[in-house]
Amino acid sequence: MTESTLPDLVLEPMVRAALLEDLGAQGDITTRLVVPAGTSYRARLNAREEGVVSGLGIARLAFRLLDPTLTVDMRVPDGSPCAAGTMLMEIAGDAASILSAERVALNFAGRLSGIATLTARFVARTAGTATRITCTRKTTPGLRIAEKQAVLHGGGFNHRFSLSDAILIKDNHIAAAGGIGPVLAAVRARASHMTRVEIEVDRLDQLAEVLALGGADVVLLDNMATATLREAVAMVAGRLVTEASGNMALERIAEVAATGVDYISSGALTHSAPTLDLGLDF
Repeated sequence: MTESTLPDLVLEPMVRAALLEDLGAQGDITTRLVVPAGTSYRARLNAREEGVVSGLGIARLAFRLLDPTLTVDMRVPDGSPCAAGTMLMEIAGDAASILSAERVALNFAGRLSGIATLTARFVARTAGTATRITCTRKTTPGLRIAEKQAVLHGGGFNHRFSLSDAILIKDNHIAAAGGIGPVLAAVRARASHMTRVEIEVDRLDQLAEVLALGGADVVLLDNMATATLREAVAMVAGRLVTEASGNMALERIAEVAATGVDYISSGALTHSAPTLDLGLDF
């Protein structure tokens, strides 16, 4: 995935809120007191470890929102692999503005690059298979669009962005509705023909019931052992899209992909990715 095509108009409210949070009621009092007014400087945003970058476009937006006169030159596009020591961005202009926007820019770029890097590691474990890695809705509140974009930059795919994107019938829905039969009947009777339907199962007898009843497009194979996943994929035999989820640690991805599942979803991509070490150097 190359540089994001999301317009600044979509990203701006998120970045503006982060700047307001960091500046507080009085702004950057340290910089205002110690940096002489009118001081110009040039700063470089550098990678301090190897990874896949994401959030550079958002970091650029943070600098430009705080001071539109700053010149921000992205040296590599989002979605690019980088080595330790790579210069990712150069910022020139008012030194006070650069310092005041620094933390917000680094927070976004480091966090999102960490997600892209972890996603790329998951994707690498699926080499030689048709399995795709996808994220979940286990994202940081308010940052979902950026974090899901970072998954794309790492070579992964996106699951639902919101509850309104598709019908996903989980185990609690099944329990509350009275079983697999009633939930699938309700979907057939009431859902729009434009809406895809996914249903979660964690046993092969449940899968058999779903296959017999029909009404789903995707089946979520939840918390199954690898041998059971392989049997489930064979049972489906291409009639539904298959998604494996639950306990999808990096170390397990290769063996799960080898079962033939279409997708592996992992919340860890967004809720447990370590921040990539980036730094801004004057």
